[in-house]
Amino acid sequence: MSSHEQIPEAVSLIGVGRVHGKGTAAVTALSDVTVGISRGSFTAVMGPSGSGKSTFLQCAAGLDRPTSGTVRLGETDLSGLNETGLTELRRERVGFVFQAFNLMPSLTVLENITLPLRLAGRKADREWLAEIVRRVGLTGRTEHRPAELSGGQQQRVAIARALVTRPEVVFADEPTGALDTVTAKEVLVLLRDTVDTMGQTVVMVTHDPVAASYADEVLFLADGRITDRLAGASAEQIADRMTHLGAWAA
Repeated sequence: MSSHEQIPEAVSLIGVGRVHGKGTAAVTALSDVTVGISRGSFTAVMGPSGSGKSTFLQCAAGLDRPTSGTVRLGETDLSGLNETGLTELRRERVGFVFQAFNLMPSLTVLENITLPLRLAGRKADREWLAEIVRRVGLTGRTEHRPAELSGGQQQRVAIARALVTRPEVVFADEPTGALDTVTAKEVLVLLRDTVDTMGQTVVMVTHDPVAASYADEVLFLADGRITDRLAGASAEQIADRMTHLGAWAA
């Protein structure tokens, strides 16, 4: 008998559908999506505009409720939670990184990073906080305001904020979309590092094949369905697959 226990997936979607609107105005954003994302993995989600990428992320993260199917975070079925339960889950078990950084301009770097803890009524673990600040390269910048930082530094603050609660999953929505190529690479290396050295689980929506090439696996969405998965692919292979996706999805 194997002594290896089955580790529950970080996130699993089972037969998930999401329809926006009703009747003749109904638009299907996701259709019967079933996928599991392993703990300690970096997954990129790609697809043409309107393919359902953002809806996938919102349903997986508990920001939006699917019309059908089941979403689980670890062993928690999200459909069994009321709005208060979902808010607590998002605050304590999930981290978010967005294209627009979403920092509070009046707060310092340190205050922005610890904001999720304050909202949850929890004190920061000083050692963990120092470790996060060091890892994201913000040592010596913690008393600055966002306006005093570059775009790349602001995104590092956002990543630190996402990590500070020790979330089960970090969801990143186009995290390099507002950054230049060099800065984008720094942010992607940082996300990759959180997976490799901290065992973090990262799910990233991106339109950029170079960004996606940092992931362990790429999920391709077209017309609300997962049409392909590529593991360990180069930017060129991913771009080539996206080209065909566009052709067949039309």
